Amino acid sequence: MTDSDSTPHGPKHESNTVVLDAKGLRALAHPVRVQLVGLLRKHGPSTATRLAERLGVNSGTASYHLRQLGDAGFVEEDTERGNARERWWRAVHQSTWFSDPELARREPEAALAYLQSVAAAYTLRTQRALGELQTLPDEWRGTFDISDWPLLLTPEETVSLRKELYALVARYRSDSPETSAGAPEGAERVSLITQILPEVATPGGDPADAAPANGPAPAKRRGMETW
Repeated sequence: MTDSDSTPHGPKHESNTVVLDAKGLRALAHPVRVQLVGLLRKHGPSTATRLAERLGVNSGTASYHLRQLGDAGFVEEDTERGNARERWWRAVHQSTWFSDPELARREPEAALAYLQSVAAAYTLRTQRALGELQTLPDEWRGTFDISDWPLLLTPEETVSLRKELYALVARYRSDSPETSAGAPEGAERVSLITQILPEVATPGGDPADAAPANGPAPAKRRGMETW
């Protein structure tokens, strides 16, 4: 997650949040590693073999990336579960925060690779949900939604929107191994993915995007229908 200030303030912010430095940024600049950390945070400790099955990769690949994540401090071996034949891994933190514009300027390739890895993980999650849509129980099928809301905002209004979204999500139960036991009957996992994507005009851009001399700027696109 990127932000314009240095203080994590996302939904249900936990004290065990890791703020990425240069080493952490480079360590997470791979989609498999982003997904491995996410699985361990959501489902709890696991082995390389089980994680590999979930991701559709071989166990050797999962083991390699887990070791790299371990060296960077994102995961650690769960010695209470492991044995001589099978190593168990657990997440060290429950959330990640990327909030340093100066770090992004110093490490542009790593920053871009990390953000692309996060975006790829989100895309896979969305595609998986679409693939399972027709088999959802009736009471859940009507909850699915993909929407696009074009807005025209100032930077200050955009920050305000983001904070309002965080406050809204914070009212609901987070998904973690610790909270799952106390969830009410009928509760299932729901992934909420938000994206605030500035589309800043640049010199020499598409003339069609420019505002007419005597009227408002045209909308770039229509919002998608809500499912």
